[in-house]
Order: sequence, then structure tokens, then C-alpha cells
Amino acid sequence: MEMPATAERNGRLFASTSWTLILEAGGSESSDQARGALTQLCSIYWRPVYLFLRRQGHSWHDAEDLTQGFLADLIETRFHIHANRDKGRFRSFLLGALKNFVANRKDYEHAQKRGRGVDFVPLTELAEREIDEMIARSYRWNPEESYEREWAVVLLRRAIAVLDDECRLAGKGHLFHALKGYLGADGPDALPYEEISKQLSRSAVALRKDVSRFRQRYRSILREEVRQTVATEDEVDAELRHLRAVMAR
Repeated sequence: MEMPATAERNGRLFASTSWTLILEAGGSESSDQARGALTQLCSIYWRPVYLFLRRQGHSWHDAEDLTQGFLADLIETRFHIHANRDKGRFRSFLLGALKNFVANRKDYEHAQKRGRGVDFVPLTELAEREIDEMIARSYRWNPEESYEREWAVVLLRRAIAVLDDECRLAGKGHLFHALKGYLGADGPDALPYEEISKQLSRSAVALRKDVSRFRQRYRSILREEVRQTVATEDEVDAELRHLRAVMAR
């Protein structure tokens, strides 16, 4: 599969994440630009935060308020000015900040009021149902284990979304949609190659080669997503191993 020229040239299909967004916010002279970067960050990672709070025993309403308050607090206290990528994995950094926030109820109540009117948590009926199902499946996991698994799911879904965008730009969106299930990344159940072959008028041999290329590109995208959540290149492989272990639970 050929990559779109624009993606190869500037990599803009990779949405900035975690430490990258924090560094952008910290280096920005514009408060609006900094707020925009951090708001994007919050829209990406609200699900692990929310699931952690639900697994702690908070009701959906209280967990939503806590999540909103925590994310508003991250932005309004300009935490990014003091954040240091050298401290390690963003996954751990964010969880530590959340624990500190929840432990201080006065900060929560204050930030909750400030956070009103800024909706970071898109709790649609579908999202709520997905999280309820996740909680039911993960009853043996503690809140931190639930947080880490949802973190892994977020990264996997983002990698799939980037690959989906690339394929659509390359005019191969229909092919990717048909073969998505073979990536094993929260996609639909895969149809047999023979059935897809009839639908697309493409040989099963060619489809297997397409899947191989999709998998290779997917792994590259996922690696890039993970790279933006750790301090050094040396930590990427360890974080990928951790994500695989989390998803295997």
C-alpha cells in the first residue's frame, strides 16, 4: 500500500499526543494555543481517567464530575509549565496527578466549579455503555489495572484511526474496512478471505498481502503513538511489551 505523499512528507496524520502536546503548550506564548493543546490532550485521555474513577467505586455521575474537574484543573493550573518529560512515562505521570487530585477534595470542588461549561468528556450513550461493559468484564481488576488497559485501548484505537485516515487518502478505504478485522485491534470480526475476495473482486492471495502491509504499517503507527508517551526512544519497546501484557489479561 502506498502512503499518501502528504503523510510521508510532514507526518501530520500523526495527531500530537501526551508529552508532545505538553511541550507545545509550555512553549507557546499564546494562552489560547496552550489551552487548545491541553484540551486536545484531555479529549484523548479522558476514558482511562474516567474508568479509573468508576473502578474506585464512584457513580457514573460523580466520576464524570471528577473527570471534568481533574482535566479542567490540569489546564487552568497550567501544570504543563512544570511538567518534565524526563520524569518518564506519561501514562504514570497522568495517573499520579489524578490520584493527588482526588485525594484533595477541596481542589476537586474548586476545579469542578471552574470546569463547568467546558465539556471534555463526551459521555455519549454509546461511550457509557462501552464503559459499563468494560467494568463488568474487569471486575477482578483493581482501578490501576483498569486504567492501564483502557490506556492501551486508547492507543490501539488511535493507531487504527490514523491508518484508516491514510487508507482513505490513498483511495483504499474500502479495502481497509474489509480487512480491518485481521488487525486484531478492536476491529470487527474478520470475514474469510474467500468471502472478501468475492465482494472486492480481489484474489485471496492479494488480500493476504494487503493484510501483511496493513499490519506492518499499523505496528509502525502504534510505535509512533507510544513514542510520544515516553521520555526516550529506549523506553518504547518496554512500553509496547507492557501494553501487550495489559491487553492479554
